[in-house]
Amino acid sequence: MSALTPPAGPQRLLRRYLWTWTLLTLASIWLTLAGVAYYTGLHEADEITDGKLVSTAELLLRPGMGLGAHDQPLSLPAGRSPHATGYAPELRIVAWQDDRVVWDSHGMAALLPDPLAPGHQTLTPDPTRPAHTWRAFVADAAPASGPARRVAVLIEMGWRQTLGRDIAEHIIRPALVLLPLVALLLAWSIRRGVRPVERLSEKILALDLDTGQTLPPKQPFKELSSTVHAINTLVQRLQAQLQRERRFTSDVAHELRTPLTAMLLQSRLARACDNPAERSQALAAVEQGALRAGHILGQLLDLARAQSLDNLALEPVDLCALAQQELASHAPIAYERGQELALQAPTDPVCVPGHRTILELALRNLIDNALRHTPTGTLVEVCIGHTPAGHAMLSVSDNGAREGAQPSDNPGMGVGLTLVQRIADAQGVALEHTTGSPSTPHRWTLTWPHPTARPTLNR
Repeated sequence: MSALTPPAGPQRLLRRYLWTWTLLTLASIWLTLAGVAYYTGLHEADEITDGKLVSTAELLLRPGMGLGAHDQPLSLPAGRSPHATGYAPELRIVAWQDDRVVWDSHGMAALLPDPLAPGHQTLTPDPTRPAHTWRAFVADAAPASGPARRVAVLIEMGWRQTLGRDIAEHIIRPALVLLPLVALLLAWSIRRGVRPVERLSEKILALDLDTGQTLPPKQPFKELSSTVHAINTLVQRLQAQLQRERRFTSDVAHELRTPLTAMLLQSRLARACDNPAERSQALAAVEQGALRAGHILGQLLDLARAQSLDNLALEPVDLCALAQQELASHAPIAYERGQELALQAPTDPVCVPGHRTILELALRNLIDNALRHTPTGTLVEVCIGHTPAGHAMLSVSDNGAREGAQPSDNPGMGVGLTLVQRIADAQGVALEHTTGSPSTPHRWTLTWPHPTARPTLNR
């Protein structure tokens, strides 16, 4: 068997295809993680900042902090501690005592709205800089004897966003660093995972279909086992088809060899014979051989036509009407050969799904087989009915001899029956050859797989 050449041009690798889609999936997960981390960082920065503002305000409102002990508002010296980091934001503090500003750390009191509600709020003190916003917490001292005190602690909103991004980066950065390593490990893992498929492909390529060789059914993975089962089933079908082809070729060679050899001998005899009667007899034998060879070639054409109709849609076919039509067409041949035809069928139609043209070929070849392989005086009977299980059936039987003639031992396994077997396989019908009763020693039966309604028999 000649090996097929691989398709020309570059082909995609399955492992690269899987690796690409896995990386795309990881990248999608990473981007989702980045978005969630950024949102989480901002939320956590909000919580941390609001908590820091509350803690600072509570500390300043404690008794003994000395707010209001000076006539002029206090302010902090310029500059920051060298120990300050990005996690130490610069707070702005404004304190009041009896509605008098007693502490303004950065000169923010004049920019704050009046009145200033207690609690958390977002402020824009400078209308000329709308993007410069502040987060503020305003708290009042608990009512008690003494002056009324109020504190406002403010922090820039930009620091909150910077802190949120920083938290998100600390979450995302390890995943980003590990992504190339994960890609390499995935490529290695997918390559190892695809290796059993590559070994299975090598075994499939080494199969010898001519000998019916199959793959070992036991495989390391369930997915490969199902694939091997499908391949083995296909190999068995191909082997069965190959055997049918070989039998068919053998039958054709056998069937054609006899008439061709006879034609060759009779033509030589006619050429060498001087007696006109013997020459005429030899030429008649040549004619009969040519007719037989032509019949076999006609059966081959019928087989080709039957195979071309396999893909057509099924239709209901009445077996009774089909049998009556074929028996009527074979009546002149049976009369010429001194044989009889009979039909046993119910009064109601027996319909089966199939192709009428193909079933017509099958029945024609069964009747023709019975007439050609039995002697003069044979009764050929077509019977239509149902099996005990309710399946529709059609049988063609013959008694092999009648009125003293000897029965035939050869039921005929030539091209005609090979054609019938092909049709039966294509239509999903069972073809069986049974010995039958003493009155009908040879019988070929077609049985349909699905039960049908039982009609009334015509007795």
